[in-house]
Amino acid sequence: MRASWVAVSLFLGARLTGAAVLALVAHSVGKHPLTLLARSWDSVWYLGIAAHGYGHDLPSHHPGVHSDLAFFPLYPALVRAVTTLTPLGGGTAGLLLSWTAAAVAAAGIHAVGSRLHGRATGIALVLLWALLPHSVVLSLAYTEPVLTAFAAWSLYAVLAGNWLRAGVLAALAGLARPNGFAVAAAVLGVAGVEVWRRRGKVSHRLWTGVALAPLGWTAYVLWVGRRKGDLLGGYFEVQRLWGSKFDFGRGALRYLRAMLLDGSRFVVPMALAVVAVATLLYVVLLLDRAPLPLLVYAGVLLLIALGGSGFFESKPRFLLPAFPLLLPLARGLVRTARTRPWHATVLVAALAGLSYLYGAYLVVYAEAPL
Repeated sequence: MRASWVAVSLFLGARLTGAAVLALVAHSVGKHPLTLLARSWDSVWYLGIAAHGYGHDLPSHHPGVHSDLAFFPLYPALVRAVTTLTPLGGGTAGLLLSWTAAAVAAAGIHAVGSRLHGRATGIALVLLWALLPHSVVLSLAYTEPVLTAFAAWSLYAVLAGNWLRAGVLAALAGLARPNGFAVAAAVLGVAGVEVWRRRGKVSHRLWTGVALAPLGWTAYVLWVGRRKGDLLGGYFEVQRLWGSKFDFGRGALRYLRAMLLDGSRFVVPMALAVVAVATLLYVVLLLDRAPLPLLVYAGVLLLIALGGSGFFESKPRFLLPAFPLLLPLARGLVRTARTRPWHATVLVAALAGLSYLYGAYLVVYAEAPL
């Protein structure tokens, strides 16, 4: 328990420092930091849904009308609940929820890392997650912290053999974000192996967890489909009009080429580097024979990021919940800290500097979507 508090405290300290750097940069150019944290890009959509419900579109000719039905309902529902029960406004409620979820996610990530490789690795895993180049998103009114919180504790439940809890948490993850289905995929994949290994002689809790796991994601997709008049295809048509679809990466490659030629000189190369490193880390995770639920979960998230079209600049954000990819780095950091503590300190300081400065640039200066 003490190690968990250390991990969460390190995470909060890292992110509060990042928020402070962002605030200083924002003030230097006459922008309000709380407005940037609470109402940047997708945050505006989520807060609009929380305040007014679904049914609002943004006209667009490329490739079509942008509908708020593309945004999953759990986060705006939680914001609506907080604003109803407290005097807080939507932006403040969104930040409170995101920061709380991020802390819960940090505890879950630590629990997974500690169970697999010891408390030191669990702490290092949380610290690395807090200092990713795009970890500024964890300080915004965004849904990645909510998804990661449910995902981490669901994966921990799978590792512990608690199928009912794993299924419930996977269902909630599926209500948080489109790629939340990766959690259900991990539960279903591991459960399938368990059923095969035991020749079908498994407890009713496993079957209940399997039934619950995809329920949240499936229910929302079908609800949108029914609302659009196309039960199975309606949600995916909404996403297509946002420019988002799974095309095995063809659209992403075209978009990347255009952005490298005409886009931001910092954001796109950084996004490309993050995606490339994530792919390499997944290969390492496979070679290390990581537990199956982590491989399935991280693999599905990586597949969605690589194979989906849309804004290439957002792909590092889509990969933020894929914390198992950091396990090899966390283990390496622990070994370095034990043998060369000064080297580990310099490395962490360099990661922190990159995370804080690049995060402030993304939110304050960059015009690319997060």
